[in-house]
Amino acid sequence: MRIDFTPIYNRALNRNGSPEGLAERLEEPIPASQLQQLQDHRYLSMMAKVVFQAGFVWRVIDRKWPAFESVFLSFDPEKLLLLSPEQVEAMGKDQRIVRNYQKINSVFANALYIYDQQQEYGSFASMVADWPHENFLGLCQHLKKHGSRLGGMSGPRMLRNMGVDAYLLTGDVSMCLRDAGLDIAEHPTSQRDQKKVQALFNDWHQQTGYSFTRLSRICACSIGRNYAVSSD
Repeated sequence: MRIDFTPIYNRALNRNGSPEGLAERLEEPIPASQLQQLQDHRYLSMMAKVVFQAGFVWRVIDRKWPAFESVFLSFDPEKLLLLSPEQVEAMGKDQRIVRNYQKINSVFANALYIYDQQQEYGSFASMVADWPHENFLGLCQHLKKHGSRLGGMSGPRMLRNMGVDAYLLTGDVSMCLRDAGLDIAEHPTSQRDQKKVQALFNDWHQQTGYSFTRLSRICACSIGRNYAVSSD
């Protein structure tokens, strides 16, 4: 059964009052040519940021982030991988950052992950920019398998924050997909459900020409408790 995206768009439009009102809540990915130019240390920085934000108050992490950048040497993978165990231990005790040792260790694990991709693709940014658009799920699985603490929402959110064309399976998006008729669990974490979601977003991309990012945001705006204007 093919699921038409038009009713979802119309509902999002109605809930936000006007095309302009809806447009204010949408965002677009950056072109692949610009993704290719991103520096790998910015990817490592964003990996670290989403990892430290997970289960924590985001605004606290945001406020401390300049200190994180300083402590972790601007998240330069090569510099971090050259540090001695004593230097790494000292970083973990720095009171300017959140001293969660598992998350601190993930920074170094992800620095190695990025370094490994550099050896194969030239840069981590190249790997991401050249990844097949229709297999966003595969990229997320790569992050989860080879990175550290990048499963669940962390990997996709890191990619979205970097400007990659990404759908996010938030509660509202998952609710929208189920409401539209997609047979998935309330929390679609299984491989079976994830493949169904990818296939649907691929189909919607073909239907509309919209990016995954835009489609995902429209879904989120079409359902749940996120009205931009009164429904009266």
